[in-house]
Amino acid sequence: RIRSVLACSLTVLSVHGLYSASDDVVELNPSNFNREVMQSDSLWLVEFYAPWCGHCKNLTPEWKKAATALKGIVKVGAVDADQHNSLGGQYGVRGFPTIKIFGANKHKPEDYQGGRSSPAIVDAALNALRSLVKDRLGGKTGGSDYGRQSGGGAGNKKDVVELTDDNFDSTVLDSDDFWMVEFFAPWCGHCKNLEPEWTAAATEVQEQTKGKVKLGAVDATVHQGLASRYGIRGFPTIKVFRKGEEPEDYQGGRTRSDIVARAMDLYSDNIPPPELQEILNEDILKKTCEDYQLCIISVLPHILDTGASGRNSYLEVMRTMAEKYKKKMWGWLWTEAGAQMELESSLGIGGFGYPAMAAINARKMKFALLRGSFSETGIHEFLRELSVGRGSTATVGGGALPKINTVEPWDGNDGVLPTEDDIDLTDVDLEKDEL
Repeated sequence: RIRSVLACSLTVLSVHGLYSASDDVVELNPSNFNREVMQSDSLWLVEFYAPWCGHCKNLTPEWKKAATALKGIVKVGAVDADQHNSLGGQYGVRGFPTIKIFGANKHKPEDYQGGRSSPAIVDAALNALRSLVKDRLGGKTGGSDYGRQSGGGAGNKKDVVELTDDNFDSTVLDSDDFWMVEFFAPWCGHCKNLEPEWTAAATEVQEQTKGKVKLGAVDATVHQGLASRYGIRGFPTIKVFRKGEEPEDYQGGRTRSDIVARAMDLYSDNIPPPELQEILNEDILKKTCEDYQLCIISVLPHILDTGASGRNSYLEVMRTMAEKYKKKMWGWLWTEAGAQMELESSLGIGGFGYPAMAAINARKMKFALLRGSFSETGIHEFLRELSVGRGSTATVGGGALPKINTVEPWDGNDGVLPTEDDIDLTDVDLEKDEL
């Protein structure tokens, strides 16, 4: 039973999606997103959701009704962004549900800010459709920037960087960006088939990653030094380059969508970790725990017990783990022992066992406690257990987030013991023999 409760309340694994093939909602994923949405002339409304999200579950019947009402007029789709987090990250999804409208410029979708009822969704879709038609009447192009897949796809060839023996090291190896490099031969039939897909992918990746992932091409028949250096034996060969690391072979498909999906995985690996915040007031706790699937909270020893160096070592462990789990979209918080006693009490921490750590699911008001060591190894094991549905959970004391005191932020310095002048004994009634 404990395992089943955990699976419902704290799991970060993929569960069954909210939509099925019998619905008029098109299920989208990295394999079909470019084909269905980006290459389409249709207007699309796309919901990015997570199966565990209560607001998403409430939206589901309304989203289905809207999809049925708009059938044949506007396309309505849904992405399980918990399972396909690279696709969610590609469009800056940080909370669920997020709805975006893909109109004339598919590369710059608009955020939907309207109501969550089917009539409100339909009205927004029709308004967006009206604007799209007016743009087309005015001569603005709509739909995809690329040609249909049957036509080979299009893109800007300038977005594929021409690499040579002379510029490869300075352009690729010395770059802080990720690179996907195709080694080709002009006479190779497979290379000719890949060229339009590679070009289209390069243009899309350039826009979606803001240049953080780049696609290049090497004519290996001309620049034989590079081909020899990287052991190129057949064409086309695609390799992935990260600064300071050995290149890896690309093993994915040869369509634009396959290439873009791999590029977006590289990009998501490079996104900054979530900010580690001190709990200074109620807003910080509430926003973090309500905006993220889980909030990871550490209660660190009092500054007089650890000093600045000791505290910083604990915070560094937390930052390291936040970096390791940054794709999970979790919030990370900390407080000093004794600063937020109601929070400690609600988590069963209070008064001893510092440093302590809890993972809270604010939607279910469930939490799990770190039982192992407060170290990278111990915390990794704790979070990994949660990820696979193991461990035990309890209900947050009181069934709600506790009251939070407003406190001053830590100044980064060692603690200072109170002096004799700070201690007032005038109100203390001591017996003479105690003196």
